[in-house]
Amino acid sequence: MASGNLFGMDLGPVSSPSKKQLDAPRGRPRLVVADRSQLRLESRSLDELISDDHRARTLWVASEKLDLSAFYAEIESVEDGPGRPAIDPRILLVLWLYAVSEGVGSARHLARLCREHDAYRWIAGGHEICHRLLSDFRVHHGDKLDQLLTELLAALMKAGVITLRTVAQDGTRVRASAGAASFRRKKSLEKCLSAAREQVRTLRAHLDGDDETTGNGKRTARERAARQREESAEKALAALKEIEESRRHNGKKSEPRASTTDPDARVMKMADGGFRPSYNCQLATDVDSRLILASRVSNSGGDMGQVEPTVDEIRTRLGARPESYLVDGGYAKRESIERLTDDGITVYAPPQ
Repeated sequence: MASGNLFGMDLGPVSSPSKKQLDAPRGRPRLVVADRSQLRLESRSLDELISDDHRARTLWVASEKLDLSAFYAEIESVEDGPGRPAIDPRILLVLWLYAVSEGVGSARHLARLCREHDAYRWIAGGHEICHRLLSDFRVHHGDKLDQLLTELLAALMKAGVITLRTVAQDGTRVRASAGAASFRRKKSLEKCLSAAREQVRTLRAHLDGDDETTGNGKRTARERAARQREESAEKALAALKEIEESRRHNGKKSEPRASTTDPDARVMKMADGGFRPSYNCQLATDVDSRLILASRVSNSGGDMGQVEPTVDEIRTRLGARPESYLVDGGYAKRESIERLTDDGITVYAPPQ
């Protein structure tokens, strides 16, 4: 650039501040600061919190077409009768549907979002919803939610959204809550069980007596905790028998161990090469619609033998079988392929 200016343009003489101007004292800058003590009156309804095309509205409209009579039948509070009105099960259902779509699985987190997030506040309709109510709804109505999923999949299949032309299955290992230190051998588990039973007997004796050093509520809580430890130790010993049979079948001679906090968890090899307490989660997806048709959780470290129960679940939910089945090499078990082929299902899997 001949002129030395940007883009070769002659911008003329540029004046720069003099030394006197730079050295002159400056006053404090004028700023707009936060004033959180000022009162504001905002007139907004809950319906104005989210846009008309928000996903929360879509889920609510979809829920209005579901048959929730099984949920309403269990509500004991009725008109002209005693009892506090119950929260509409449709609200709790849509809250969980929207939460799952956003990757939220904790009842406490969901309850906090119902107070702080506009979309969840809109679904809740201005009601205070605690985490216990959300957790109890998910736990106690598992069978009904499963039936709703089955009806929804059947409706999508009738509408032609689900074709079952090709179904793909894959699995992923999910870290369990159990710590590595909770896995104990048989002798250690028997000691834990004996100590827990002794503690339960001692606490029950205190409850029957007049021990004034501890309140009734604390004694009851301690007894409940001891009883839970006893049940956990019993479940761990029962799980240990299954582990022993599995290891004997696979030819492993090392002494098996089971977790006292999560007896169903098994130590599995993870994607990073490490070994941690985990579960094996299986998902079957319709390739055309990309909708999940079936999901299963097992404590098997491998994918062998996971195809047959998943196909049975698809058949139970939809009353039909897939035309073709797509799996990776971890599922390529001869017995599984032969069974699916006998059922008229074409299996696509890489050879061993």
